[in-house]
Amino acid sequence: MSGAHDAREGQERGYSPDEMMSIAAARELRDGVVCFVGIGLPSEAANLARRTHAPNCMLVYESGTLGAKPDVLPLSIGDGVLAEKADSVVSVPEIFNYWLQAGRIDVGFLGAAQIDRYGNLNTTVIGDYRRPRVRLPGAGGAPEIAASAGEVIVILRHRRRAFVERLDFITSVGHYRGGESRKELGYTGAGPVAVITDLGILRPDPETRELTLSALHPGVSVEQVREQTGWELRVSGELEVSEPPTGRELEVLRALRAATREAMKEAAG
Repeated sequence: MSGAHDAREGQERGYSPDEMMSIAAARELRDGVVCFVGIGLPSEAANLARRTHAPNCMLVYESGTLGAKPDVLPLSIGDGVLAEKADSVVSVPEIFNYWLQAGRIDVGFLGAAQIDRYGNLNTTVIGDYRRPRVRLPGAGGAPEIAASAGEVIVILRHRRRAFVERLDFITSVGHYRGGESRKELGYTGAGPVAVITDLGILRPDPETRELTLSALHPGVSVEQVREQTGWELRVSGELEVSEPPTGRELEVLRALRAATREAMKEAAG
């Protein structure tokens, strides 16, 4: 499935695959949860949720902001917009020791460059670690979030180079080798409960913990998802179709993106 095909389908539906992805991810957040947010796609989805159905969702960022309410999307965890309207700003050790590792984070919202069938994530390197083809941003707080958050939601675009049979490097552990292997490592959190992409939604099998296609976004086929997955993808026997974006969701998302672009222009002078 080509990018041009995606764009055509999006125009016909009145929204893009990326918009469907962010909106589907935002819907995963329940009102009132405490959410540890990664930068990029996770931040967009979490802020969309806070502006729509989950106004009491508490957004926590690695830099120490609790209850962040940015007017535009942050460019990094240290972006000042996160602190401007936050409920509180604390030290990084407090964020991890008191909030995350003590079990006070309900949901960790993460992105990745690569993911495998058990929801393990790579944000370190593409290729051999000592001589990588691409050096990625690195771990940051993602391994701790993946280990200790009550549950983890992952968002990334569905491409064969991202959904791989074998990770080039395990940065953050998902369900490790499947089954009970995550618990055997001593991790307290439940691990990935959903992987949201621009094609659909994958959830772990209750027993094997292997990611299984549970929902397709409108206009997407199982064959298209399998084509973009680097392993033999399992499909739920109760496969659903995602609800299309509402007018309100699209309006809020597009306004958030437009405000962010304008802020970036102003910052660039």
